[in-house]
Amino acid sequence: MNPMNYIVLASILFSIGAVGVLVRRNAIIVFMCVELMLNACNLAFVSFARLHGNIEGQVIAFFVMVVAAAEVVVGLAIIMQIFRTRRSASVDDANLLKY
Repeated sequence: MNPMNYIVLASILFSIGAVGVLVRRNAIIVFMCVELMLNACNLAFVSFARLHGNIEGQVIAFFVMVVAAAEVVVGLAIIMQIFRTRRSASVDDANLLKY
C-alpha cells in the first residue's frame, strides 16, 4: 500500500483528536483524544520513515509510546483526583484542584 495513504489516515486521526480536545468537556474523553493524536503522530512518523527508507521514525514512535505510557499513569491519577474531590470529570473542575 502507498505510504501516502497512511499519512492521510494519520492526518484524519489527528484532526478527529484535535476536534475532540477542543469540543468535549469530559476529562476522560479529552484524554482519549490526546492519545488518539499521539497515535496519529506515531503513524505519521512510521509512514515517513517507510517512505524515506530509514528507521528514525520508528525509533521516535517508540519513544512517543514510552512517554504516552507515563502520560496515562499521571493523567488518570489527576482525573481520578478531580473525580474524587468534585464528583465530576469535567475539565472545568481542573482549576479547582488547588483548593
